[in-house]
Amino acid sequence: MEKNATYTSLVAVGDSFTEGMSDLLPDGSYRGWADLLAARLAERTPGFRYANLAVRGKLIGQILDEQVDAAAAMRADVVTLVGGLNDTLRPKYDAGLVLGQLEESVARLAPTCGRLVLMRSPARRGPVMERFRHRWESLFSFIDELAARHGAVVVDLYGARALGEQRMWDVDRLHLTPDGHRRVAEAVWQALGMEPADDWRAELAPHLPDGWLTRRTGDARFARQHLGPWIGRRLTGRSSGDGRPPKRPELLPYVPLPEPGDMGARREA
Repeated sequence: MEKNATYTSLVAVGDSFTEGMSDLLPDGSYRGWADLLAARLAERTPGFRYANLAVRGKLIGQILDEQVDAAAAMRADVVTLVGGLNDTLRPKYDAGLVLGQLEESVARLAPTCGRLVLMRSPARRGPVMERFRHRWESLFSFIDELAARHGAVVVDLYGARALGEQRMWDVDRLHLTPDGHRRVAEAVWQALGMEPADDWRAELAPHLPDGWLTRRTGDARFARQHLGPWIGRRLTGRSSGDGRPPKRPELLPYVPLPEPGDMGARREA
């Protein structure tokens, strides 16, 4: 891949990971790695355009039906596609169906963009990861196959030990912290052939583990604020993204506005 290539447009496709949860901004909206990446690319290229079609809670079939054709029509220099992990968490996971929908998504997107970026998603180490490890690793192996077949780039976040650290995950235990999102943005930046700004795989500084009471208090808060509502949505067939539009549905010029104390900042077109 050409080093320091010029990219004029980016379209991000996916679920909550790409929407930017839990990289929360003061106004209550989410930024996330895709916005951070767009800001950096926009600094290099006047008139740079960016769309983010991702919506939290979406399954890969919904991404295929609601986002893929719209993204393909934009004919961007770079398209990122991350999806399928929400499906693997469902009790009635149908691997054949999910992999087929992912394959169709890649087949539709790859011919329409200059560079398609896929990811082996990060996973928080712990009992949930162990329970779903087989599903995830099968999904990631298939993503590798799709990338080889369609000339896409794969960013291996799953293989980065630092991104599995509990400190990289928000209190909901499903979404990365702002530091995690910054690392993902850097990983994609480098995968696109840009000069590294830092080591996104760098290990975290050692720290003393939380005490028993702190852990139990955190478990109780997690169950009350996040696990309970998540189970409720599963039982009633609802999703956190129902009725929610993409945060940036059109491919428009992206002008980053600096956030206090944070270089990568939010835009306003």
